[in-house]
Amino acid sequence: MDRGGCRMSGGGGGGMISLEDLESMSEDPLSDGLEEDREEEEEDREEEEEQGRLLQYWTDVARGHQVEVPRDMAEPIHQITTNNDGTHTREQVPHTLITRKEKCGELAYEKRHYEKAHWACITVHEDTYEQSICYGFMKIMRFICQQNTAGSYLGMTIPIVTVVRTDEMQSTLDRAVTVAYYLPAQHQTDPPRPHDPEIRIELWPATIVYTRAFSGATNELSIINEVRRLAEALDRPAVCESFIVAGYTNPAAANRHNEIWFLERP
Repeated sequence: MDRGGCRMSGGGGGGMISLEDLESMSEDPLSDGLEEDREEEEEDREEEEEQGRLLQYWTDVARGHQVEVPRDMAEPIHQITTNNDGTHTREQVPHTLITRKEKCGELAYEKRHYEKAHWACITVHEDTYEQSICYGFMKIMRFICQQNTAGSYLGMTIPIVTVVRTDEMQSTLDRAVTVAYYLPAQHQTDPPRPHDPEIRIELWPATIVYTRAFSGATNELSIINEVRRLAEALDRPAVCESFIVAGYTNPAAANRHNEIWFLERP
């Protein structure tokens, strides 16, 4: 008997199928396709579960500030987190250090120069500062994560800044808080436009900034205290009525790295 193959008849002609052919047929492309489908389904399931865990974390943190996190924030939160997990570089707002002042061996403040640049801004009026920055930051996150005319993830930059205003005595904060996001360098010349009509693109002028770092939560009390501490470090009272709080970690972070900024008057 010829063991090299077997004949198949029919259809007006015959063909020889070898043992090699039979072995290759065992590598069923349909099986490979099903395996790929299963892997994709598993990846989708894991991503959905991760989105759910991150959304729940944000929801738990926000609840402490009486802030509601809508379910449609799951994807933006996931994008921001996975694109800033330590393997991706977050672009810093470019600046030039002019001088550093120390007191008693500790850094009292830095004086920096920031070039003019485009920022995406939204002004929020909530009952508390924490509520305003949470709701404002969530809207900015949607803009960063594809809700823009570029239709793509723009990239995270730091710090996210909030412009706050006080009364003449610097004792209370105004309810209007402006949350602003520096557009990455590649988008500075032609900034993508937001889909959200509440977000506006502004060109901020070049400015000199006096800044002092602080950690922990940012709320009305801590901001007022930091304004006074920076004024003392500068050896002069704070004469302006608006200040900037720069956040290097998102509002849901347990330990925040922040700065208070004074803008030098022209």
